[in-house]
Amino acid sequence: MSTYRYIAQRAGQAPVRQLCQVLRVAPAAYYAWQRRQQVPAAEPAWQVAVREAFAHHSQRYGTRRLRAEVQADGHAVGRWRIRRVLKAHGLRAQQPRSFVPRTTDSDPAVRAAPNRLLGQRAPTAPNRVWVGDITYLPRQGGGWLYLAVWLDRCSRKIVGWDVRDTMPEDLVSEALRRALVVRRPPAGLIVHSDQGSQYTATRFKDLVAKHGALQSMSRRGNCYDNAHAESFWSRFKAELLDGGSFPGLAEAKLEISHHVAYYNAERRHSALGYQSPNHFETQLQTTSQLCPA
Repeated sequence: MSTYRYIAQRAGQAPVRQLCQVLRVAPAAYYAWQRRQQVPAAEPAWQVAVREAFAHHSQRYGTRRLRAEVQADGHAVGRWRIRRVLKAHGLRAQQPRSFVPRTTDSDPAVRAAPNRLLGQRAPTAPNRVWVGDITYLPRQGGGWLYLAVWLDRCSRKIVGWDVRDTMPEDLVSEALRRALVVRRPPAGLIVHSDQGSQYTATRFKDLVAKHGALQSMSRRGNCYDNAHAESFWSRFKAELLDGGSFPGLAEAKLEISHHVAYYNAERRHSALGYQSPNHFETQLQTTSQLCPA
């Protein structure tokens, strides 16, 4: 047994300074040893869960989604405590740019489809309304890549997408074709977009009609008619790019594929009660089976 440990055991029976004098130990040396023996308190499990969730979601989650995440793991903590942990560790979630509506060039000579969403309530089941849009992704060395996406209006799930290094008419058609093959929606699906030339193309219209869907378009010059699709980009691009760019088309396809899988399966959405799109659709399906109309 060390001299210091012996003093520690007898400290309750005699003064420390007296013990140190008898054993010829400097009190300062003993107290320095005692400080080294003190084991810091273990970090609470909920704090560990917060940091792990923040890292797992690649700094994409703020306090609301982190609260849903750690509460799902059994930790009953609120946003204020989570915010304190993030601040203590210098962690800050990504901040997307504010949504700025835009319009897409269209041909005034082409007759647009009516806006079938005006005055309609939000769909209460998947595969009733899909909304689509195109965005630009920066490419290293200059230039752009073009990503077309189709979203389910009810579940916010990305049901189809395609990315090209040009923006041909087939860009949106291929994304829609993939969604139709996988989802197999019933007749009457509303396919909504702006009046961009890709959506007014004959091939695209034929594809929509072939599958018994109904085409819907925003009113000319009214960018808010397709706000659900356009506002999606601010968050999606911030999380996908994180301020960077893609070396080329092959790398973009791989990264987008991984992010779409994460977005659909894991990312929590406030509009869905902080569930992921896949989980939300599963819950809807379970509820409909238990309570048939």
